[in-house]
Amino acid sequence: MSIFGNLGGLFSSDMAIDLGTANTLVYVKGRGVILSEPSVVAYHVKDGVKKVLAVGEDAKLMLGRTPGSIEAIRPMREGVIADFDTAEEMIKHFIRKVHKRSTFSKPKIIVCVPHGATPVEKRAIRQSVLSAGARRAGLIAEPIAAAIGAGMPITDPTGNMVVDIGGGTTEVAVLSLGDIVYARSVRVGGDRMDEAIINYLRRQQNLLVGEATAERIKTSIGTARMPDDGRGQSMQIRGRDLLNGVPKEIEVSQAQIAEALAEPVQQICEAVMTALETTPPDLAADIVDRGVMLTGGGALLGDLDLALREQTGLAVSIADESLNCVALGTGKALEYEKQLAHAIDYDS
Repeated sequence: MSIFGNLGGLFSSDMAIDLGTANTLVYVKGRGVILSEPSVVAYHVKDGVKKVLAVGEDAKLMLGRTPGSIEAIRPMREGVIADFDTAEEMIKHFIRKVHKRSTFSKPKIIVCVPHGATPVEKRAIRQSVLSAGARRAGLIAEPIAAAIGAGMPITDPTGNMVVDIGGGTTEVAVLSLGDIVYARSVRVGGDRMDEAIINYLRRQQNLLVGEATAERIKTSIGTARMPDDGRGQSMQIRGRDLLNGVPKEIEVSQAQIAEALAEPVQQICEAVMTALETTPPDLAADIVDRGVMLTGGGALLGDLDLALREQTGLAVSIADESLNCVALGTGKALEYEKQLAHAIDYDS
């Protein structure tokens, strides 16, 4: 029986990977998204030799808290691989974690890449996936994957606009007939929002906080526009007082965080406006009808849809499973490969 079980694992081992700056999601053919973990690898360094200590969730807990002998690295920066060897280790670990049964199978893997990725960056991603044990590695543009995952009818001859806000980049794209008519990738995402919060607290409150705290503030009370009462909710945060160097606790309000996030939010709004200005008129007319779809983890920022609606005057909606959209779309490309063959690149 176990032989047949292994054979079954061999045939269904193809997978789709959303290799994100903040999180990596793995979709296995016929099983859906079965892994979602932070894109972080922790190494133990001894006498110049690196040994992988933890990957994903466990490694993320170590970020900003490591002693000298341990290094926690995020191999993805702004949607592309910044640290080649670490990325390969991470992909290997996730493939192994997904395939406990069939260790000897070589899966076919489709990975999504930012639209703005250069040929060199694409080659690096493909090479990492092949080195990690893939039989074949296909690449699909992130906006196409996001639109498919959000359930948009991208194969119709009508204009669809998708805004995918990830950890490192925001991809704004207009799609029609199953391909990209216009796309722009701006290097603004969840990471830039965290940085904006850190810088704001340093300037305004003389408080130094780490990335993990900034992310917690963003997900708890982060908002893209000023609260109606001028203050909104508040939360207690801890950090280091820059004036006398001791740890201290302060209260921050939503209004302060809205002020801190004003610049990255404005950059996202400008990218959407630029896309609308350069869209052919007939497709622009379709977008007025259908509105704009927000996907990615950044779409969950409070009131971002309202901020975009105020700027553009268009209906803005957030995808149902915005965090998983790109992984689901890449997975669908794997399931319906024949219909979407033009969107998957196996040989650049």
